[in-house]
Amino acid sequence: MAPIDTQRSLSEAMIALTVQVREDFSESWVRDQLASLLVEAKSYIACESNPDMRLERLLELFFKKWGFASIGGVYRLSEALWLDNVLKHRRGSAVSLGAILLYLSEHLDLPLFPVIFPTQLILRADWVDGEMWLINPFNGDTLDEHTLDVWVKGTIGPTSGIDDVDLEPASPEEVIRKLLETLKVSLMEENQMELALQISKVLVALDPDDPYEIRDRGLIYAQLECEHIALTDLAYFVEQCPEDPVSEMIKIQMHTIEYKSFTLH
Repeated sequence: MAPIDTQRSLSEAMIALTVQVREDFSESWVRDQLASLLVEAKSYIACESNPDMRLERLLELFFKKWGFASIGGVYRLSEALWLDNVLKHRRGSAVSLGAILLYLSEHLDLPLFPVIFPTQLILRADWVDGEMWLINPFNGDTLDEHTLDVWVKGTIGPTSGIDDVDLEPASPEEVIRKLLETLKVSLMEENQMELALQISKVLVALDPDDPYEIRDRGLIYAQLECEHIALTDLAYFVEQCPEDPVSEMIKIQMHTIEYKSFTLH
């Protein structure tokens, strides 16, 4: 598997990732869809010269005219993360919707950046006058400090608050890692183990010595009944993180795998 260039734009990194892990993914279709959206967006905001108004027009087009929105009802989380699925149904997660908006803003010369806020990805626009505009990629709404504070208190705890660092723009690498982690966990929960393994391999390639990523790869291999490889990965985690409370559970799983392997052979 070729390494993913995490320094590329978020949409480019997501496309490169999906090409590697999904045989049914049509890269050309996704690129055509993005290009078509960009042509329409350029026309829609052409009448505005003020950057604030251009971004407002883009958000109006994206959420009201095109109808992009957060995914709802009963769904698999992975469905909200794959770009082709989001472009087809116009429903997605904060990361996937944000990636499309970031693609458009980059080609429209609008200063929009991703922010990995403690509760979800949000978007930040910085203007020449120093003003900061925070946007919810689920619906295009402007986010104020009070709303963000409520989110943090409701998700993390009543004594939590927001810091300046929580609103700092994130690099493409940071966002793609967050996406990969979310995608890996969702695919594991959905029992799509072959795809989860491909995502896990990408994460291990990004950080080959991370015992937690190697542990997760081992757990996926165990589900796929690749016992020998699973034991190697799980043993590495136990060796590197003996004080982690999870290590005892991993040891039990290793004994179960060894016993199963012994009885089968």
